Amino acid sequence: MKEEQVILVNANDEPIGLMNKLEAHEKAVLHRAFSVFVLNDKNEVMLQQRAHHKYHSPLLWTNTCCSHQRAGETNIQAGKRRLEEEMGFVTELKELFHFIYKAPFDNGLTEHELDHVMIGYYNGEPAINPEEVERWKWMDIEAIREDMKNHPEFYTVWFKIIFDEFYHYLEDHKL
Repeated sequence: MKEEQVILVNANDEPIGLMNKLEAHEKAVLHRAFSVFVLNDKNEVMLQQRAHHKYHSPLLWTNTCCSHQRAGETNIQAGKRRLEEEMGFVTELKELFHFIYKAPFDNGLTEHELDHVMIGYYNGEPAINPEEVERWKWMDIEAIREDMKNHPEFYTVWFKIIFDEFYHYLEDHKL
């Protein structure tokens, strides 16, 4: 199977090339990514625990799903594709904002992403893909914030950064 490629971008989110995903993370090259937050009607976020065999951040909790857009794919198309691949359902998504972050992992890889953050709403149970996801749960937004302060080691590096941006966006826009 051919390794997945990521879209390299400049700070204005203009594509400047493609690179194998692992190479982009080894070289810490800026590339396009997305993060999906699915909420239910109680304003809880669906979190996933990454599968135990993932090559980085296994068994850590993170947002509903995240990944990288493919060449020719819109942000929304990418979010829906990955939501179905990881969590087994699709819902309408809306892009909220994007920002750039850089986060090193313990294994020498680095996320350097221009991340498009999206929101969707769903009240059912996911049909998780065990290749990607170990477990899932609904969690109140304030409870996530508090638990992240008390137990940062339970969460992915990028989720701590992205959640903070998401939280402040919700405060500012009263969604």
